[in-house]
Amino acid sequence: MKPRSFSTLRCLRHENPLGLPRSGAPPQIPRMQRGLPQQRNIKDVKKVVAVSSAKGGVGKSTISVNLALSFARRGLRSGILDTDIFGPSIPTLLNLSGEPRLSSNNQLVPLSNYGVKSMSMGYLVGEDAPVVWRGLMVMKALQQLLHEVDWGGLDVLVLDLPPGTGDVQLTITQQVKLDGAIVVSTPQDIALKDAIKGVNMFKKVNVPLLGMVENMSTFECPHCHQTTPIFTSASGASHMRHRCEEVGVSLLGSVPLHASICSDADRGKPTVVAEPESSRAKAFDSIASQVAEMIGL
Repeated sequence: MKPRSFSTLRCLRHENPLGLPRSGAPPQIPRMQRGLPQQRNIKDVKKVVAVSSAKGGVGKSTISVNLALSFARRGLRSGILDTDIFGPSIPTLLNLSGEPRLSSNNQLVPLSNYGVKSMSMGYLVGEDAPVVWRGLMVMKALQQLLHEVDWGGLDVLVLDLPPGTGDVQLTITQQVKLDGAIVVSTPQDIALKDAIKGVNMFKKVNVPLLGMVENMSTFECPHCHQTTPIFTSASGASHMRHRCEEVGVSLLGSVPLHASICSDADRGKPTVVAEPESSRAKAFDSIASQVAEMIGL
């Protein structure tokens, strides 16, 4: 059956905020006897990895999309789900736009680019349209994005989480069987303090911590190639590795501060695709290689 067009001109209700067509009663989220949502697998997805930051502005979405692309470069069927309802970034990073189509069973069909499937709230609303929803609508929309997308078979799905340790993070950890989580931070103390809160959140909800990623670690001069730690902490440049050791998590790798990473992201051609042989791309590939091994891919 030919996929049907998805329309954003739809009636929004609390039980169906994305306005997906319904035949009969809406699907029910299984619940345990004590009333909490039951963890379950995302259909047709082998492994799920959450990428979090706790602090905004540390480059988490850039890390997420390059990680998904690095998985694809390894020959894995890779996808990315943008769970930031209010500030989705994946459409811009993957240079994708337009409304997703519907499968024959009324599920959203992911949009694809560079060999990676993706789904985002950014595909369902206008580029400049704000999502002005209360918490209940956000949580229901998140449930639909988690369980009403036809991924068509993936080896690994990267969840790009919004900043913080609140409702979205809690809903995902309660409803999805996560194979692991990665926490992204920059080297400053002010960012690391929130990142450690994110680490402790995943520990508290029993999600395996795969490790941390240090973003914007050093600046490499494009002329002399000398590296300088721009965002050093008050305790010194090696503080992030020390903090990882303190909380018992691995430092998966460091990604430098480089103008091309920003420009690649802004033009919708991430570094792994735009500069596959660069040291920046190799940093992403190294992180993906470690994560793939840790989750059994």
